[in-house]
Amino acid sequence: MKSLKHKKGGGSLITLRTEIIINAPIQICFDYARDIELHTKTVWPHTRELAVDGVRFGRIGLGETVTFEANHLLVRQRLTSRIIEYEEPKLFTDEMQKGIFKSLIHRHEFIEQGGKTLMIDILRFEAPFGIVGRMAEQLLLRRYMKRFLEYRNANLKKLIEENV
Repeated sequence: MKSLKHKKGGGSLITLRTEIIINAPIQICFDYARDIELHTKTVWPHTRELAVDGVRFGRIGLGETVTFEANHLLVRQRLTSRIIEYEEPKLFTDEMQKGIFKSLIHRHEFIEQGGKTLMIDILRFEAPFGIVGRMAEQLLLRRYMKRFLEYRNANLKKLIEENV
């Protein structure tokens, strides 16, 4: 949790939070959410996201890394993340190791609610490029990243509920 509160470089840190209720048990939601193949199938199709290094298939776990290659904002880019926190089936947190952001930490929380699961995403990121990056955060990245999470989570919910 400590790493979720840090700031690298003293700039701004954007925090986004999304919540979705999934009509499925917590363990199933937890397992689906950390499945690398399902991740690439539930994001925007136009990103053409692929896992190209690290854990490329199946479920990722504590200490493991994955590198995704995808088109975001008209740029083909790579992002490598490591799972830095893991408490099955309640949460896992991934932290960017390499990528375009100055920093990026994504916490995935799961709370059982009477046979259903509340899935919470908390994404904290900071753009590079100083003041230009801070302007991009406010004008573009905040909305883009929130829509990305909401799209992915809606597709994940649909996939889980169709297969339970």
